[in-house]
Amino acid sequence: MDLTYTAADLAFRDGVRAFLDANLPSDLQKKVRNHLRLSRQDYVRWHQIVARQGWAAPAWPVEYGGTGWTPTQRHIWEEECARAGTPPILPFGVNMVAPVIMAFGNQAQKAHYLPRILNCDDWWCQGYSEPGSGSDLASLKTSAERVGEYYIVNGQKTWTTLAQHADMIFCLVRTDNTARKQEGISFLLIDMKSPGITVRPIVMLDEDHEVNEVFFDNVKVPVLNLIGQENKGWTYAKYLLGHERTGITAVGRSKRELLFLKKLASEHYKHGKPLMQDPVFAAKVASLEIDLMALETTVLRVITRESHAPGPEASMLKVRGSEIQQQLTELMVEALGPDALPFDTDYLEGKADHAVTGDDAGAPLTAYYFNFRKTSIYGGSNEIQKNIITQMILGL
Repeated sequence: MDLTYTAADLAFRDGVRAFLDANLPSDLQKKVRNHLRLSRQDYVRWHQIVARQGWAAPAWPVEYGGTGWTPTQRHIWEEECARAGTPPILPFGVNMVAPVIMAFGNQAQKAHYLPRILNCDDWWCQGYSEPGSGSDLASLKTSAERVGEYYIVNGQKTWTTLAQHADMIFCLVRTDNTARKQEGISFLLIDMKSPGITVRPIVMLDEDHEVNEVFFDNVKVPVLNLIGQENKGWTYAKYLLGHERTGITAVGRSKRELLFLKKLASEHYKHGKPLMQDPVFAAKVASLEIDLMALETTVLRVITRESHAPGPEASMLKVRGSEIQQQLTELMVEALGPDALPFDTDYLEGKADHAVTGDDAGAPLTAYYFNFRKTSIYGGSNEIQKNIITQMILGL
């Protein structure tokens, strides 16, 4: 395929850069480029800046507020946002539940939820994984029993990202215990302010509160919040996971982090010379860069198939994208050597202007490394993705 940009694409890129230069707040850019922690307000603030421009959901159909951009233009937008260092537009609303609502929801659900997702009036989280039901998601046990015009939901979700901030959660629940496990699942939208919902933090190794347990104790959910048909939720879940896995690839962010890695290795020394001049380390960086270039080409091949919903190729993108992200963090920590040991939470959380070590660029990187161990697990573990590739692409 021809990977050169047309004159129109280059003009579009110039327009995107001008918008980012004029509208990206410097404090948000500093946090992203320096791997500092973002607050709820940071995410919402940037989302709403982009929404006012009409660019918050580039992949949506124009009728729902999308941009009408080509796949190449959407790729340029994502790459330029990564290059500039913008906070991400969180995927749970825009890229995950919204496509499901568009494809399977009714008109009332589309009219109510989609404008609120577009403007980040509602913060969404994902209620999929449970204790004992992670990669084997179809074994989930959270139940929803219909009583009149409500479902009564009981059970537990876990690893629920940023649920402490959420207004809404989209949940897979079991509505039929007698059917084959994939056939007894439904897809519900649940208000997080409903009585009976408890959110309990899970503080990770990097001492960040990013994920949570969510408990449901006789939570009443209107039947009107059911997406599509009862017991057809597994179909909708697979549709959503294709969009999630493609998004995990994050090529633009990895390209930015590769430049950061090269700069880091140029500023740290081994035997009196910059680490980037060490043949062994330089070879590792070069190999990773080649892998990233190959991944980008593959992503472009996938996204240019406009009418094709993400299929098993999304598993391939998820595996390679997550592996490359992890390799980047590994080389960052390797570049720091013993300087990677100090752990400065005050600097990470913006309570101090500078790291106690005096190395502002290096201080967050061990926490960053530990956090990115998750990428090969969430969205369906890489082992499961390789099974999907084996069965659906290779036919084995």
